[in-house]
Amino acid sequence: MTRLAAVPPMGWNSWDVFGTSVTEAETRANAEFIAEHMAEHGWEYVVVDIQWYDPAARAGGYNSGTKLVLDEYGLPQPAPNRFPSAAGGAGFKPLADYVHSLGLKFGVHILRGVPRRAVAADTPIKGSEYSAAHIPDRERISSWIDDNWGIDHSHPGGQAYYDSSRASSRTGAWTT
Repeated sequence: MTRLAAVPPMGWNSWDVFGTSVTEAETRANAEFIAEHMAEHGWEYVVVDIQWYDPAARAGGYNSGTKLVLDEYGLPQPAPNRFPSAAGGAGFKPLADYVHSLGLKFGVHILRGVPRRAVAADTPIKGSEYSAAHIPDRERISSWIDDNWGIDHSHPGGQAYYDSSRASSRTGAWTT
């Protein structure tokens, strides 16, 4: 028997106010407000939505062909000009730790696929013999944003990329 939750997950998502342009300061301010005024009513999530890896993100749309912030394995990283605590490879861990210190949970929107810049640079896929150039599916792309190619799920490098992304999240490189 499937049990339904008494209420839906409740929290704040940066997209609803800032679109792609949210900064660390804005995220912290909203987390503080939620902790002070909304947590007692069941709000518990703070989510940084899409394009946190675009240093030139702007409200009201997506930048085409932007120079995303990626690590040496082609994994998106928080843009340090927008998320200063991410500098030096710290990723989202400092921001997540802060949100957690307020008694809240932290999340990050991850766009499916492999960054086109990683494919063009042929970055290695961490922990595998493959590279990003092995795994794009150029037929399965988003109609609304051009950051990523789809991933060819029939190629073992596709799973390796997802595995490296998941491992990065567990170490706090971009999410917790």
